[in-house]
Amino acid sequence: MSLSRRSLLAASVGATMMPALPRLAGAQAANTIRIGVLNDQSGTYRDISGPYGVECTRQAVAEFGNKGFNVEVTFADHQNKPDVGVNIARQWYDQGVDMILDVPTSSVGLAVNNVAREKNKAYINTGSATSDLTGAQCSPNTVHWMYDTYMLAKSTGGAMVKAGGDSWFFITADYAFGHALERDTGTFVKAAGGKVNGAVRYPFPATSDFSSFLLQAKSSRAKVIGLANAGADTINSIKQAAEFGIMKGGTKLAALLMFLPDVHALGLQTAQGLVLTESFYWDLNDRTRAVTERLKPRLKDIKPNMASIANYSAALHYLKAVADMGVAASKVSGLDVVNRMKAMPTDDDAFGPGRIREDGRKLCPSYLFEVKTPAESKAPWDYYKLLQTTPAEDAFRPMSEGGCSFVKA
Repeated sequence: MSLSRRSLLAASVGATMMPALPRLAGAQAANTIRIGVLNDQSGTYRDISGPYGVECTRQAVAEFGNKGFNVEVTFADHQNKPDVGVNIARQWYDQGVDMILDVPTSSVGLAVNNVAREKNKAYINTGSATSDLTGAQCSPNTVHWMYDTYMLAKSTGGAMVKAGGDSWFFITADYAFGHALERDTGTFVKAAGGKVNGAVRYPFPATSDFSSFLLQAKSSRAKVIGLANAGADTINSIKQAAEFGIMKGGTKLAALLMFLPDVHALGLQTAQGLVLTESFYWDLNDRTRAVTERLKPRLKDIKPNMASIANYSAALHYLKAVADMGVAASKVSGLDVVNRMKAMPTDDDAFGPGRIREDGRKLCPSYLFEVKTPAESKAPWDYYKLLQTTPAEDAFRPMSEGGCSFVKA
């Protein structure tokens, strides 16, 4: 990826080693909005967003154009470590970053959530899945974009139970995201009359061999093995399950959070028949195909997925809110910017029309896909067939059930 001279790469270093952002002259600083993309540039989740999420953010800035103020995009690698993420977030906010974007890995996302509220800065999380960002740990300074564990559990988990998968065993990444995904999916399974036979939690991100966990899951005689993980962990779990012949024995795999790059890495021969949920697919409609085409010079042969393209969507809406209220006012209070974002309807080529609820939940439809067979795929990245659509207002947990402290009962 080509980088502009004004971009900052803080990859694979702690915040104490991270170079300071370049100082801007007073007038220039007052008229410059800085967006910090904080994500995984080198580890388990790199291919989900990473450098591609940065390029999607830059695309939003380019399309937004000149509205009388400058926009700079900075990025850094939080290494999936909450302490690293918090240190970078503090340093960025103190040095003039106006909004932090992305932040996969729910433990990091929740930690940065607290920093943004403390500093009264804007924070748009597109990468973390935990539904606690709009529940027990909600913040008026935070918007949660695109997907969460409740939405995934309802769409993928609910569909699997309806199809006869009424007994489950979970293989779970042992941190906030995995716990939330296991919890929310288990709730849907039990509500539908199913049961959870057991679960095993593995160290994250230090695990690449899932064989013992898969054999434990198989011995539970559950009809469905729920993979409460993502990225490289999901890819390795599915590959190793295929090597053990687990699916041939009739056991189903539920990839509870899977992205287009994961399918690409697995290949259709291995991934065919998997059922998964995303809120974006490049070939879904004319608008998604259009934005994918515009991104081609930046992403080259890679197609955007719901995580990377969410940075485009979120950054574009944030900049519209800044333009609407004025740069000076937006720099005074991140809370005011988020409130302006909530007051404005969302609409872009990635997710179409939508809105942001009072609790910070960005609403968009969720789509249940099945991975095509090699024979069904007609071109590179032609991987999904649509099974069902959950409307935006129904896809996420009702606000009344979230327990968000600042939402009126």
